[in-house]
Amino acid sequence: MKPLRSAEGADLAARPQPLGLIENPAAWWRRLCPVTPQLMLCGDLHENRRKAAVQMSQWVDAGVTHILDVRGEYTDRPLVAELAPKVVYHWVGVHDHGGQQDPEWFDAGVMLAGEAMSDPAARLVVHCHMGINRGPSMALAVLLAQGWDCITALDAIRAARPIAAIIYAADAVAWWHRRQRTARSAAAADQTRVQAWFDAQGINPTTVARLVRAVE
Repeated sequence: MKPLRSAEGADLAARPQPLGLIENPAAWWRRLCPVTPQLMLCGDLHENRRKAAVQMSQWVDAGVTHILDVRGEYTDRPLVAELAPKVVYHWVGVHDHGGQQDPEWFDAGVMLAGEAMSDPAARLVVHCHMGINRGPSMALAVLLAQGWDCITALDAIRAARPIAAIIYAADAVAWWHRRQRTARSAAAADQTRVQAWFDAQGINPTTVARLVRAVE
């Protein structure tokens, strides 16, 4: 399955977008963004250890009990064990290659998320590097597994984290329909709805990443 793309030639500045995304997308990079009372999105811990320690302290103060890190390029397991040993760290890494994400990746991440959130007191943060594609796409799969409608889930993710491009949404929706063994017509209808949502949003993930990287 091909990744979802924005409308041909669309640019973030050309369509109405959340104010934070237009003016300062980098400000969202490492901001905790609650999607539900138990599920949050963020970018990764800072590469500077002192700043990472401050960030980890903020996560703990916000009630984070579990981390699901979906970056294929790096792991923070030793760092989290040192800074916040009571926080449960899981790593299910993939690369942000822009192609199709394997169903097994969604299986692994959703299973771990479900186990974490089976405790009503748990709060899970899902993150990749910038919190643009992989983390939000995994969060979408988690919400689908919780019974959310795909468009309601996409709206909730974008409302919580305006820089979320979620380009692996089509893969998450396909994974969910295969897992549920739904009729092909229902799966196709949801994919059509998701593509229409992307076209209406005018999301250009390349532009978002470029603006965030400007402050790296």
